[in-house]
Amino acid sequence: MTLLHPLVVALSVVLCAAAHGETAIRIDPGSPGARLDKNLQGQFAEHLGRGIYGGLWVGPDAEIPNTRGWRNDVVAALKELRVPVVRWPGGCFADTYHWRDGIGPRERRPVRVNTLWGGAKETNAVGTHEFFDLAEQLGAEAYVNGNLGTGTPQEMAEWLEYLTADGDSELVRLRRANGRDEPFPLHHFGIGNEAWGCGGHMSPEYYTNLYKHWGSFLRPPWDSTLRFVASGGHGEGTKDRTRWSAYLTEHIEPDFLLRFDAVSLHYYTHPKGNVWSPKGAATGFPEAEWMSTLVAALEMRELIADNKAVMDEHDPEKKIALYVDEWGTWYDPEEGTNPGFLVQQNSLRDAVVAALTLHVFHEHADRVRMANIAQMVDVLQAMVITQAEAMVRTPTYFAFRMYRPFQGATSLPVQQSGGRRYTLGDESLPAISATAALGKDGKILLALVNVDPHLAETVTVSLASGDPTVATGEVLTADRMDAHNTFAEPRRVARESYSAVAAKGQLVLEIPPKAVVVVTIE
Repeated sequence: MTLLHPLVVALSVVLCAAAHGETAIRIDPGSPGARLDKNLQGQFAEHLGRGIYGGLWVGPDAEIPNTRGWRNDVVAALKELRVPVVRWPGGCFADTYHWRDGIGPRERRPVRVNTLWGGAKETNAVGTHEFFDLAEQLGAEAYVNGNLGTGTPQEMAEWLEYLTADGDSELVRLRRANGRDEPFPLHHFGIGNEAWGCGGHMSPEYYTNLYKHWGSFLRPPWDSTLRFVASGGHGEGTKDRTRWSAYLTEHIEPDFLLRFDAVSLHYYTHPKGNVWSPKGAATGFPEAEWMSTLVAALEMRELIADNKAVMDEHDPEKKIALYVDEWGTWYDPEEGTNPGFLVQQNSLRDAVVAALTLHVFHEHADRVRMANIAQMVDVLQAMVITQAEAMVRTPTYFAFRMYRPFQGATSLPVQQSGGRRYTLGDESLPAISATAALGKDGKILLALVNVDPHLAETVTVSLASGDPTVATGEVLTADRMDAHNTFAEPRRVARESYSAVAAKGQLVLEIPPKAVVVVTIE
């Protein structure tokens, strides 16, 4: 008996039935928009659960194959994504982290308690040198978040000197004694994290004063291109949606002594809106929670637009970037796990959320120049899930792999008309979400998401100049809304090849239900 891959079954159902709607897409290659910064596909690795220890770091003496302590299988999988930037060590953990705990011989490093995340033992086996080794293995930029919550201006300034200074000083000698002669390639530095919450429950006015105070003493080399990031607001409720971005951009005036390059913004997607507990299950959910999760994810569009509007008032030249340096789905933890480790399964629904969110970032790429999904390994909306020596790629991983060609591409305007809406109860969304770009190779990229879990959609694609001939790429879908990959079935949800041929100057693409499609148009 031959068993069919669930994707084959799903596509067979689609091909045996007529599509139930038709969406027209028109792309204008002659009117390029903003560049899509590669860092829109950034990652986040916090000292939280297995986000570092076990999932990524096993130590150089482990039986699991590793390079200087970092798991070879996980690093190889992440390198395939071309991870552009990694944010570390947090998150909330950053505002309890003292960098000197994580340098020098590992056997002499102090053991702490991670009071924020599950009361786990923090051995400090992974510190500054180890993190930069990971970033270099990945070929990624380094984004370090400094400790504003429990640290001091001196501690933060000394860490920056340790990281970036050359020549001869006590801290440079210390770095060299610990095995690193040249300065570390540091690209982004955050002054605190979530100052409105776990970083100190501050007001934007108070934090702005602290930023100016502490930032005045952070002195990288004069020719450094290091970008400094202020802790911005969040998307919970309406009160603080724009207060932080507005106040920071109005009251911080960068100069040669005070650098200010970006404001951070955090937003997590819950099936039950702003209800933090219970949030909803990662699998086995009803269709109502498929819909509510997608609706909540797309609130990112309004959140970014609101923050852009207030930043434009005070920074019309868009010198200050918006970094959405924490985002993703957040569900109830898996039963039987430490609730402080934020372990959750990752299903097709999460891949659809990832794709929709990337579309939003593309819409606002003139201001949004970095985004870091939470988190890279074994925590929240992870790229990979590990168990002892085993590893599995998640549906979100495959979505990021499909969108990899958009890194550094140039956005193209898309006119979308016609088509159905996916409606459930009082909620309704356009069935198709689209984004297009001109790739670095000069070819047109098109990504489409069908949010309807039941019905296919026909999409006709035309160009404002010239006629398309063929579209080739990949599709990601499955037989169930909560389909997910396990160690027994690691490719239950995986990308498959996809193609369409033009007729009469148009491409006709059949988009399966609950699917992500990314193609190159020639």
